[in-house]
Amino acid sequence: MSGPQPVAKLEGLCVDYRGADGWSRAVDGVSFEIAPGEALGLAGESGSGKTTVAYSLMGEQRGASRIGGGRVLFQGRDIFSLPEKDLLALRGRSIGFVPQNPMASLTPSMKVGRQIGEMLRFHAVPAPQGVPARVVELLESVGIPNPAAAARRYPHELSGGQQQRVAIAMALACKPDLVILDEPTTGLDVTTQKRILDLLAGLKRETGVSMLYVSHDLASLAQICERVAVMQKGRLVEAAPTRSLFERPRHAYTRSLIAALPRIDVPPEGRLEPLAAPAQDALLEVDDLRISYARGGFLGLGRPSSGSDTVKGVSFTVSRGKTFALIGESGSGKSSIARAVAGLTAPRDGTIRFNGQPLPALARQRPMHLRQKIQIIFQNPDSSLNPRKSVRSILARPLRMFGTLDAAGREKRVIELLESVRLPASYAGRRPHQLSGGERQRVAIARALAAEPELIVCDEILSALDVSVQASVLQLLETLQRERGLTYLFISHDLAVVRWFARHIGVLSDGAFCEIGDTETTLSAPTSPYTVQLLEAVPRIDASPQIVT
Repeated sequence: MSGPQPVAKLEGLCVDYRGADGWSRAVDGVSFEIAPGEALGLAGESGSGKTTVAYSLMGEQRGASRIGGGRVLFQGRDIFSLPEKDLLALRGRSIGFVPQNPMASLTPSMKVGRQIGEMLRFHAVPAPQGVPARVVELLESVGIPNPAAAARRYPHELSGGQQQRVAIAMALACKPDLVILDEPTTGLDVTTQKRILDLLAGLKRETGVSMLYVSHDLASLAQICERVAVMQKGRLVEAAPTRSLFERPRHAYTRSLIAALPRIDVPPEGRLEPLAAPAQDALLEVDDLRISYARGGFLGLGRPSSGSDTVKGVSFTVSRGKTFALIGESGSGKSSIARAVAGLTAPRDGTIRFNGQPLPALARQRPMHLRQKIQIIFQNPDSSLNPRKSVRSILARPLRMFGTLDAAGREKRVIELLESVRLPASYAGRRPHQLSGGERQRVAIARALAAEPELIVCDEILSALDVSVQASVLQLLETLQRERGLTYLFISHDLAVVRWFARHIGVLSDGAFCEIGDTETTLSAPTSPYTVQLLEAVPRIDASPQIVT
């Protein structure tokens, strides 16, 4: 007797994208099923085709693409044979979607309660208690504090973790049969990530909803998925029950992904030692830094009070050629410090010195040579790369601003920069929307390197990258540090990456340091309960993988 019909089924799916050189295959003959109540993890490097597969399950085609073969079935119906009105009814009602960036699904000018209510009204979902009451119930179910008040807020008034919870509430509002999650915890700090994973696991148990969980974070997949499928270059190379896959990975590519995963419980090995810097050779000095986003005084024209500070008297020093990391939960002040050092935010008080000289508060007030020497790489390349410009133009701009190269020299340097971040020269002619999320972030890293800076502020730059690319980018940054004496202020929520990459660390809680010192000592023998809490929240793959020959 056959089992229940799968919620979703792919049969030999092929998807092609059109580029300058014609059509190329991005997904090649992918087949799998998702059973009722099952969570299937879909892993692979950036550009492997996993997000294209996820969108295909909703009947969506990204950009200039076409279905090159195969079928996508949802509850037995061929998705791509449905009329457009049926597809619109299916999305949201029967298939929920949670994007990597919650702001991609939230309208910034509309209160979140109204947005969730629109989902219910559009799909005519019964709400006997009334739509406003149902919205509050949904926000409460995803763990939003004071849900009635949160419903009256705009998305920008919520933290990143709360925005992601609202996106999950919207995806679950119509009680769908399948929820597709595209990197839902990427960019979140470890404690928020743990809460989201616990929330998803609890909702799955309570509602019986099926899930396709797309992620490059293998440890997160291990927490929630019964099975994991691995994609490489558009093909499905391995699919197995989660524990079996991590204990006995059969494909060499799967083994390489697991080997590249940073481990918080294992001391780092094989790191290059940075060039020795003279004693007390401080490149960056931050003294009693205080940052407030509140407006103070009559009509907001005065100085804000100290009680409104987001960053509260933080002091630290970064030696030349070294890496100092800032870690902490969302809202702890990490990115505010990064933006102040880069000159994008004016502090309320305190001093920032570079090479022993006080820095003007804002970048536009700093001389050109200082703007060149301090570069920042942002977490979200979608916001930092001009969508109308080619990669060539994006990388050539700092070369024109700060350099003396002619057109031929700039073209040669653009290709060198692309190669330095593991992108082919042919990508110079592409625009950001023609790249995967990880590829866009590598372009952002290359742009910062183009200015030949002394200090690079890295604000969560690895959160969009898969584990193997993370490892290669970290090795690249470390090699550049050794060869050029680069200095990094490294902001991250990934404690395993920080343990591997940074020699010194500051742990931020509510805008102030609760611990600061040598990374290895701080993470192996923490003295602050808050640091212990962060370490306990790090997702782990419990099983030790064994190679199967």
